[in-house]
Amino acid sequence: MPIDYKKTEKELYQPKTTPSVIDVPEMKFIAVDGKGDPNSSEKYAAAVELLYGLSYTIKMDSKAVLEYVVPPLEGFWEVADNFKGGGATITDKSKFLWTMLIRQPDFVTAELLESAKATLAKKKPGVDVSKARLEAITEGLCVQVMHIGSYDDEPATVAALDKFAADNGYAVDMSGNRRHHEIYLSDPRKVAPEKLKTIIRHPVVKGESL
Repeated sequence: MPIDYKKTEKELYQPKTTPSVIDVPEMKFIAVDGKGDPNSSEKYAAAVELLYGLSYTIKMDSKAVLEYVVPPLEGFWEVADNFKGGGATITDKSKFLWTMLIRQPDFVTAELLESAKATLAKKKPGVDVSKARLEAITEGLCVQVMHIGSYDDEPATVAALDKFAADNGYAVDMSGNRRHHEIYLSDPRKVAPEKLKTIIRHPVVKGESL
């Protein structure tokens, strides 16, 4: 039976709708960076297409190694004007800076990714495979929560998440590569906005004020 990380690692992919603390271990991802409104940016759409194309190419070429379900799309987000979160609504989405990712099994190497790029480039010559990279990421200590509803309704959930952190002696740590993190468990093309499930995760430090 194929391995499904959403089921085998429930602490990472099935949080409750009330916030909690989690220590996120190192994981491998294929990542693509970009800027712009995810609702209208051609670069965003191309990044998502590239991530899924490479992830499924690797899966199909690796059946003898491991059978698994391709993990969900994820994104690290920040804003060009140094916005750091706190539940405020982002009105100008063209300022979004994002890194979109899909987790990969541990056996995936840089060489395997390059092979997948070559295969995908032959199938879809219009896809710019050079934008993708393999990256190991350790988020470490975070607070997280399951948001159910439209992406535009996230600010209230983010505010509750950050309040939980503060109330429990943590400070949200949006510094360096530590960013607002979302994991998309629903396909917005198939699920009504009010039923979308999105994990929201913020990096924190204990007992400090940033």
